[in-house]
Amino acid sequence: MSLFGEFDIPAEAFALQDTLEELPDVVIEIERVVATEELLAPYFWVNGDDIDEFETVTETDPSVRNLRRLDDFDRSTLFRADWTENTDTIVYAYTHVGATILEASGQYNGWTLCIRFDEHEDLSQFQDYCDQREIPFQLVRLHELTQPRTGSQYGLTRKQHDALLAAYEMEYFDSADVALADVAAELDITPQSLSELLHRGYRSLVEQTLVVTSE
Repeated sequence: MSLFGEFDIPAEAFALQDTLEELPDVVIEIERVVATEELLAPYFWVNGDDIDEFETVTETDPSVRNLRRLDDFDRSTLFRADWTENTDTIVYAYTHVGATILEASGQYNGWTLCIRFDEHEDLSQFQDYCDQREIPFQLVRLHELTQPRTGSQYGLTRKQHDALLAAYEMEYFDSADVALADVAAELDITPQSLSELLHRGYRSLVEQTLVVTSE
C-alpha cells in the first residue's frame, strides 16, 4: 500500500537555501522532478515581484546550476534547473529509497514536502538515511492511498486540487455572486495566488484529458 508523507524541513536541508535567504518574499513551488543517472532536474514555479533578481541571485547559489526560464505568467514563472552535488540533503534522501516528491513548497523559513513511498519499508529506510546523516525533518502527516483516483493522476498538485475543489464547492464557476476573493479567503491565500493555482490547474487538466499528442 502506498504511503503519502508530508514533511516540514528547514531551508538548509533542501535546495536554494542561499536564494531564499536573500529573497525572503519569494515562494518556490516544485511541480515535478526529473531524475537522470547523474543529477536531478526539478521544474518549479517562482512567485515573486522581481524574477530578474531571482535569476541573478540564483547564479551564485551552490545548490543549483543551468537555470532556465520556461514560461511567464502574471506573478509566477516556470523554471527548470539542475540540483548539484552540493545538495547532499533530503533532495537525494528520497531517491535513495525510490520515493517520489509529489509536491514541494519553500520560503526563507523552510520547505513543506509531500512524498510518496511505495512501501512502509521505504519510509523506514528514508528515516534511517536522514538520521545517519543528521538531516532534520518533521513528519506532519502520514496516510495511505484510500481512493483509487486522485488529482495527481491529472497532473494536479495538492494546492491546485484544493483550489479547484473549493471554487467548485462554493459555486464560483456557476454564480456571479461568488468572487475570486471569496474563495481565496476560504483557502486563506491571496486572490492572486488563487488565480495562479486555478490557471495552472486548468492547464494541467486540459493537457491530461483533452490534448492528444501524435506519435
